[in-house]
Amino acid sequence: MVANSTVWHIDCKNDKTSNIRIDLIDESPFHLKGSFPGPEGTPYQGGHFEVDIVIPESYPFQPVKMKFITKVYHPNVSSASGAICLDILKDAWSPVLTLKSTLISLQSLLCSPEPNDPQDAEVAKHYTTSKNSFDDTAVYWTQIYAGGPGPKEKGQNAGSKSEARDEVAMAGLEKAHVDKFESLGFSRSKVIDVLRRLNYRGANVAKLTDDRIVEELLK
Repeated sequence: MVANSTVWHIDCKNDKTSNIRIDLIDESPFHLKGSFPGPEGTPYQGGHFEVDIVIPESYPFQPVKMKFITKVYHPNVSSASGAICLDILKDAWSPVLTLKSTLISLQSLLCSPEPNDPQDAEVAKHYTTSKNSFDDTAVYWTQIYAGGPGPKEKGQNAGSKSEARDEVAMAGLEKAHVDKFESLGFSRSKVIDVLRRLNYRGANVAKLTDDRIVEELLK
């Protein structure tokens, strides 16, 4: 049993407070696109996030399939595929849940990450190791991928960064750390990959010796 897609659209259209929107994709009632603004007071504030929605034929007795179309830097969202780790999309699904309420739950997930049950382990490590650095990276991703304002301190110069600086910021790393190992003759992309994988951030930097980093770079 699948409800008429017009009902979903009207349900969201009549809601002027949540700013949740649902649209058809290719005129199919089984394939939709949801969208919502990033929650205020979070690194996602000011961004516009889109979600791919696939409705199974047995809906609402089987959970919908959702994944982010917009790239999001979040422990419970795959930074590569947009896959989402959220209980109501799996075993905690209930037939009383609507598409709108499910999208609101996704919006709430951006407010309250669950790093102990991650979809993206590397991002979760970043979150638990250095929250301030994580926030900076999430803000930067929101700026690049979701049309957010970006870091306030960078003002209107945010768009003038070099491509190399972009790579470092996207990985949530410190430029000085990347430059340090790049100066040893390793390529910037290799350095970024290794430092990101080893979570070379915050308090974790002191736990990783230079020899360990070089050993990984030489592999």
